[in-house]
Amino acid sequence: MTRQDWVDFCLTLPATYEDYPFDSVTDPGAWTSMRHRTNKKCFAFIYERGGKLCINLKCDPNEADFLRNLFADVTPGFHMNKTHWNTITPGGDVPDDELRQMIERSYNLIKPKVRKGRGKPK
Repeated sequence: MTRQDWVDFCLTLPATYEDYPFDSVTDPGAWTSMRHRTNKKCFAFIYERGGKLCINLKCDPNEADFLRNLFADVTPGFHMNKTHWNTITPGGDVPDDELRQMIERSYNLIKPKVRKGRGKPK
């Protein structure tokens, strides 16, 4: 899949948008930030490094380590908190379906939490 294919997949998740906080959209090496519209939190960064496509995803710390041990193309997050972020190189040993699931889990970690009501409103 291409860079745009991954951006398009991220945009299928509810209330998401793409942002370019560090670069111009026309810059071929631009970092694309995928965000939730409500809280503006990022769940994915899509960029190129060394001629390879990379995707940084937020991750539960235990899962982050597990995935790093399972796949050679999952490494600690480049320019990110190494405990909570992984960098994935698409097209390697991580199947596209697995990468889609990782993106969805990253999105679920940052999406706004639904608060339970405290009874009937007055």
